[in-house]
Amino acid sequence: MTLLAFGINHTTASLSVRERMAFAPEAVEESLRSAVAQAGLAEVAILSTCNRTEIYAKSERELAKLNEWLLSHTNIKSDELANCFYCHQGDEAIRHMMKVAGGLDSLVLGEPQILGQMKSAYAVACEAGTIGGELHATFQHVFSIAKRVRTETAIGENPVSVAYAAVSLAQQIFSDLKQDTALLIGAGETIELVARHLVQHGIHRIIVANRTLDRAQRLAREFNGEAILLADIPEHLHRADIVISSTASQLPLLGKGAVESALKKRKHKPMFMLDIAVPRDIEEQVGELDDVYLYTVDDLHAVIDENKKSRVAAADKAEEIIDEGVELYRRQQRSLNALSTIKAYRKKAESLRDAELQKALTALVTGGNPEQVLQQLARNLTNKLIHSPTTHLKEASASGQTQVVQLAQALFDLQPNELEEL
Repeated sequence: MTLLAFGINHTTASLSVRERMAFAPEAVEESLRSAVAQAGLAEVAILSTCNRTEIYAKSERELAKLNEWLLSHTNIKSDELANCFYCHQGDEAIRHMMKVAGGLDSLVLGEPQILGQMKSAYAVACEAGTIGGELHATFQHVFSIAKRVRTETAIGENPVSVAYAAVSLAQQIFSDLKQDTALLIGAGETIELVARHLVQHGIHRIIVANRTLDRAQRLAREFNGEAILLADIPEHLHRADIVISSTASQLPLLGKGAVESALKKRKHKPMFMLDIAVPRDIEEQVGELDDVYLYTVDDLHAVIDENKKSRVAAADKAEEIIDEGVELYRRQQRSLNALSTIKAYRKKAESLRDAELQKALTALVTGGNPEQVLQQLARNLTNKLIHSPTTHLKEASASGQTQVVQLAQALFDLQPNELEEL
């Protein structure tokens, strides 16, 4: 059974490709079950974020089946996938998963949200019943190494997140946010972080728009803001100087016409718009409007690159921890090769034990001397346990197989001084 890490990310695929390969949160469970049934995957989990879509699986089937399934369950085309996907196997797959979970493969080096997203992907796969013993152990190992990266390095110090970069980009358009109103579309973790950064920078007013009003109200209350429904955005859009959107919608929420109407009401006062969502929440054509500064998640690179330098040394240390994690994974996988032998040997030993125990119990019932019965039990059990190994050791020694004898000494933990005494 081979471990696979298959997918695309912000370094291999454009936003237009990533949004067409993204899995809607409500569709992931069904997609997981479908992957098992149609792609022949023994175990599988799907991680789908704004920067990546990755499939982690245990499989003995050829990669073509996974490709075929993916093309049928997303809007990506065969030639596009061929130009941007990566597939890591075995040790390289576990290394990749550790780098992703530790934030070393993120758009923002060391960002903490990805670990939570990976844990969520694992939990959804467990709920769908597509995680078995092997992938469960793999994920637990990945999470433990990611935790070491967080606690033993400075990779997470001076946090730089997509949310932080979004607010930094807004400040390049509006140097002083104290007179500005921000419309935040969505109410998830990223939008919450955006709101927190905006408040820290003195934003005048926050409006939170969400599919459910209850969630929007909870977030708005925390930041002394205002809550509206997604359907109410057109009538409030003209009030917004800054629009930042991050939802899981599969269709755009803001079109060119709605933004044009808002700009007229604003008398063409500039509007900064940042679409962090994948698929996008704001139609690409909105960027054609003269008074709109429209950015996507891919435009955050410049802001983020400035903050990477301080984390390079921490990233090097994190790579060392991951190297150790991969080696430990190798050892664990190799140890599984002996599992069937260990089980068989234990079963054989227990069978011998049970047979000798039954003889001893029978002897006691018929009036045998307890001390003599116990001595005979210990003698018989010892003889039967060592009979087969000693017979084969003698044969190996007689035929000159010294490596077998040396291996037996290691297996039985025989020290040199113990051998010299005999």
